[in-house]
Amino acid sequence: MPHLPTSSPRTPTASPTAAPKVAIIGSGPGGLASAVLLAASGAKVTVFESQPVIGGRTARITSTSPTGDAYHFDTGPTFFMMPYVLEEIFAAAGRRMADYVKLERLDPMYRLLIGRPGREPLLLDTTQDIAEMSKRLGAVHGPDGEAFPRFIADNRYKLRHSESILRNPMRTPLDLFAKNTWLDTLKVAPVLQPHLSVHQLLGKYFKDPHVKLAVCFQSKYLGMSPYECPSLFTILPFIEYEYGIWHPIGGCNALMQGLADVATELGVEIRTSSPVEKVEFEGQKATGVYIEGDSARRLHRFDHVVMNADAAWALKNLIPDSVRANSGRTYSDKTLDSRRYSCSTFMLYLGIEGKVDLPHHTICIADDYENNLKQITTTGELPQNPSVYVCNPSALDPTLAPPGHSALYVLVPITNLKNSDEQGVNWEAEKAKYREITLNRLDQLLGEKHLGKNFRQRIRTEVVYTPKTWEGMNINFGATFNLAHNLGQMLHKRPQNKLPFAENVYLVGGGTHPGSGLPTIFLSAQISSRLLCESSGLRYAGDSPNMSASPIAAPLEAVGV
Repeated sequence: MPHLPTSSPRTPTASPTAAPKVAIIGSGPGGLASAVLLAASGAKVTVFESQPVIGGRTARITSTSPTGDAYHFDTGPTFFMMPYVLEEIFAAAGRRMADYVKLERLDPMYRLLIGRPGREPLLLDTTQDIAEMSKRLGAVHGPDGEAFPRFIADNRYKLRHSESILRNPMRTPLDLFAKNTWLDTLKVAPVLQPHLSVHQLLGKYFKDPHVKLAVCFQSKYLGMSPYECPSLFTILPFIEYEYGIWHPIGGCNALMQGLADVATELGVEIRTSSPVEKVEFEGQKATGVYIEGDSARRLHRFDHVVMNADAAWALKNLIPDSVRANSGRTYSDKTLDSRRYSCSTFMLYLGIEGKVDLPHHTICIADDYENNLKQITTTGELPQNPSVYVCNPSALDPTLAPPGHSALYVLVPITNLKNSDEQGVNWEAEKAKYREITLNRLDQLLGEKHLGKNFRQRIRTEVVYTPKTWEGMNINFGATFNLAHNLGQMLHKRPQNKLPFAENVYLVGGGTHPGSGLPTIFLSAQISSRLLCESSGLRYAGDSPNMSASPIAAPLEAVGV
């Protein structure tokens, strides 16, 4: 496989007519990646971001203690997988990702504390070393350790022959048999077993329930339960073991800053604190956008519009009903709200005096995990003994907290507002109580051994997010991970990369194909940008000959390891 290009920056592709003007709504990972790809292809791009900072759900927040110490936190994603996908986007613009972002591979990838009723949690540190990981799983249950290499090999095959589906638009079932996908569809179909959940499929490899949890909790990355998540997504743990888990120095927002720097170098204008109020249409063609707070009520005219805001929210709030009606009920408010949504999250961003004895990622799985998931996905109850995820980036990255201090990120998966509103949850009343539940849970699960003495007294500053906070960021139902990824909301049944009712409006992000998570969001940017270029007569910069080979067979080459 050829190395990704390291040439000097590419001059945007010349167009026989004036460069098309593209508005991108939102500066999340999909919006910024699209800005780079489209500008490198020759488009004139403007990004409108409603917040004062870039990044969307991959933004950075800074909290300052009373003594003036600053602590920095990623608001959303805290690790990075499949870095070669983002490297492709930098390479399309003639850049190298390594010149903009420094990545550190994590080992252990994460620590698992798997609850066992009446016993100490099972502690398992995960590693990319498959032989070593097999031994660690074998120490839990011998035959399961022996089965692990087979699980990895089978999912390597599954991902290899799913990749073309993840890289191409899915508008109808026929797209599964298009020129670029039909062979992979035929090869992967026999092993997909869509009637099985992730947890059920794992039962064909592993028998111990704790081992199963160790290789299926990743469905939470999609905001779903492994008992419901389609079995396709056993590729998620495989991706971790195959390509590793990475920390960008400065946090995942550093990826956004790198993309923004390249976009600006290519002539993209990024306008923060500029929320789009409405997309204007003539018939089924978008003609431009209105910016909230613009006293002149001026229409900013564009030839194409790319929406990187939360898909369901943006469709409901930015595109008139009369335009969406052309697609029947598929994109109506009622239909969009009736869809299944991912879970939400309760967040504590804690500035801690001193260090904590935790690896970069610690995942604490509740004793009664199945009931915990039912509360999150079905009943709408607030878990009293929840699973907890803790990120301690200061163990590796000194840029996020003052010397000797820690910037701790604590996430509790909870139900979204669609479910919790039915239970009458009042987050104004629950916020302080659930903070106490979360801190008590940290004490219970990690204790003084890992958190150090007087943990609560060492909290110097904190920021708390609830589902209402996420909803206030224009996320439908505060569902942090977008629409759920059940079979009825995947492929062509997900809101499409090019909206079928509009001539020139595109979606990027977790709410469209291929789905949530940083790597797939970057793939959505590639799909939508290619479609836009085809529509406007531009040569898509990502189609460089150097970009044609996938690094599936050489997972670490693209990042120079």
